[in-house]
Amino acid sequence: MATAGPTGLGLEIVSIINKLQDVFSAVGSSASQIDLPQICVLGSQSSGKSSVLENIVGRDFLPRGTGIVTRRPLVLQLIHRTAGSEPNGTPKINGTDKNVNADEWGEFLHLPGEKFFDFHKIRDEIVRDTEAKTGRNAGISPLPINLRIFSPNVLTLTLVDLPGITKVPVGDQPKDIERQIRDMLMKYISKPACIILAVSPANVDLANSEGLKMAREVDPEGTRTIGVLTKVDLMDKGTDVVDILAGRIIPLRLGYVPVVNRGQRDIDASKTIQSALDGEREFFELHPSYKGKAQYCGTPFLARKLNMILMHHIRATLPDIKARIAQQQQKYNTELQSLGGSAAEASSGNVVLSVITEFTSEFRTVIDGGGNDLSLNELSGGARISFVFHELFNNGIKGIDPFDQVKDGDIRTILYNSSGSTPALFVGTAAFEVIVKQQIKRLEEPSLKCCTLVYDELIRILGQLLGRIQAFRRYPALRERFNSVVVNFFKSSMNPTSKLVSDLVSMQACYVNTTHPDFINGHKAMSIVNDRLNANKPPPQQTDPKSGKLAPGTINNNRDLDVDPKREEPSFFGSFFAARTGSTKKKGSSTPVMEAPPAVIKPQAALNERETMETEVIKLLINSYFNIVKREMIDMVPKAITLTLVNHSKENLQRELLQELYKPEVLDDLLKESEYVVNRRREVVGMVQALNKAEEIVAGV
Repeated sequence: MATAGPTGLGLEIVSIINKLQDVFSAVGSSASQIDLPQICVLGSQSSGKSSVLENIVGRDFLPRGTGIVTRRPLVLQLIHRTAGSEPNGTPKINGTDKNVNADEWGEFLHLPGEKFFDFHKIRDEIVRDTEAKTGRNAGISPLPINLRIFSPNVLTLTLVDLPGITKVPVGDQPKDIERQIRDMLMKYISKPACIILAVSPANVDLANSEGLKMAREVDPEGTRTIGVLTKVDLMDKGTDVVDILAGRIIPLRLGYVPVVNRGQRDIDASKTIQSALDGEREFFELHPSYKGKAQYCGTPFLARKLNMILMHHIRATLPDIKARIAQQQQKYNTELQSLGGSAAEASSGNVVLSVITEFTSEFRTVIDGGGNDLSLNELSGGARISFVFHELFNNGIKGIDPFDQVKDGDIRTILYNSSGSTPALFVGTAAFEVIVKQQIKRLEEPSLKCCTLVYDELIRILGQLLGRIQAFRRYPALRERFNSVVVNFFKSSMNPTSKLVSDLVSMQACYVNTTHPDFINGHKAMSIVNDRLNANKPPPQQTDPKSGKLAPGTINNNRDLDVDPKREEPSFFGSFFAARTGSTKKKGSSTPVMEAPPAVIKPQAALNERETMETEVIKLLINSYFNIVKREMIDMVPKAITLTLVNHSKENLQRELLQELYKPEVLDDLLKESEYVVNRRREVVGMVQALNKAEEIVAGV
């Protein structure tokens, strides 16, 4: 193959990306969000991917066989070096066969300092390391193998050999092998910085190329896909790939390159790659369809083309790489500080004191509605407590109807009972007080429920702060103890809060202030009820203006009466007895008999006019006074809860935490770091070091 070396600038630019790949591979490629420019080799099984790579390198070094041979991504870094120059350091030479060339060797990232001059040993190491990670079955792994090859016969280039696309599991392959491979390939080729080298056999219809099909999914315009057509020499006689090369079939911005690889018979016959390259050049120079453009065909041209594409691609993406490195540095340095810095400081009371101060400050800020992280989408913190007070509790108290449990008949019975043995001349105030006190007691349940809801909101704020403050992730024991102390403090604050709220209800129930300026007095209530009842009565019967008698035909079916009928007044307890006709007499006696009162005396009839009037007066008085009490409770209960629970917590929580946590005998136990934090800090330290090294690499470009 052609050995023309790359320009100094091109070699430098590609080597910069190689160094960055080494840096990030050392800490795990998944740890970095920086997508480095690379060429990924994509194709179906047996499409000739391995042969293309070996022809580019000029050496046999890749595993061969049936089924999935490439089971892990192989990051292949080709580095051009001048023949005869001394390799850096003292090499540990593996292999002594006659084909060993001291100017060519390979190095694996997982075996630092070890140089492989025998390329058969490189193949063995690829197999060994693959089986170490995936086992001897046909499983795959996304963990890449990093291989560097130094040679005067290569152009500086970076390629990623990916597992071949397969459809049907064979042998002991996993049942979902197609999905596993597809997911791995998509992870690589979907990155915008990736150049896709889609390998397709020329003796198969290009429309059936699995490599091109997958490439079109992530690069529909074909702007970063270059096609390689293998097995051109195996096409039917009289057919060629000229239309494909001209872009008339499936156009690609970077075009296609046809190549001729060694067949299995050539490999079995130990045909050298140099001989294969000579045969490839001869094939294109002599073929009638390609001899006019032979310089644009074959492996040497493909290597030069890839080198130029990669170099220009790196130049275009380098500014973005620099920006991403700076962005990632800031991100990981911030996380490292939250995890305690590159080296965890010794346990001390200052840490606990700092956490207590930060927590109580954040707690007060959340309650008071300050801070810079106010939510735009939902209520939080103190606003939720305000919602409990002014929406839930307010509506809950207003929604209590004093007459939903006390009916008119119940009020009538209470009126009779409250008058004692002497029938009342006026509406009894005792009945009013009995009923209104019963209804006031009903306000206790929603008032205590309001206390519980505010307590729940404080617990909610506690959970948010425990998740927000970084120190709690680092010290799980401190977090648990913090949670326990604060919850117990809230619980202890609930006792005086609940008592104060209950006392507010008891205060309202123990003394009914009928002189309240908003309370309607009895005379006014009586007047209002009379007006209502009179408005519902039928109009009075008309009388003759001369005689004063009723107009003829008014009563008695048009038969005038000269005298008013004498009506019998109803008894005081008339509604408690069913209507009776005649008198009850003892058999054989003319003297009426007085029966003993029944065991239970209950109303038997509807309310009469007097009872209706008295009941309506009582209801009007109860409604007036109960509304006064509801307004006062809506005002006073939030104040009581704020005083003894919310403000008490804001003012005394820090002192409580200091008393319970700031003790020399418990500090060491509280500041034991979690295993997650220790491991994560180790990862972040490695990432920060890698990013710092990456910044040094790209700083001078």
